[in-house]
Amino acid sequence: MNRDEWIEKFSELTGVQPPTPEQVESILELAGVAAHASERTAAPVACWMAGQTDLPVEEWIPVAREVG
Repeated sequence: MNRDEWIEKFSELTGVQPPTPEQVESILELAGVAAHASERTAAPVACWMAGQTDLPVEEWIPVAREVG
């Protein structure tokens, strides 16, 4: 099962709309910034935090770059 298939199945099981391809790229960029600036475990936590807001993920990438 590839990434997109997994996300689609996860979406079906949770009832949560999956991210668009553009959103996936932004999520991965945010995760990459967090993981490279600190411990890798900061990446999923940063993505979760961004997901708790109404702002698009891409708006959090400059903030993550400012941190580290």
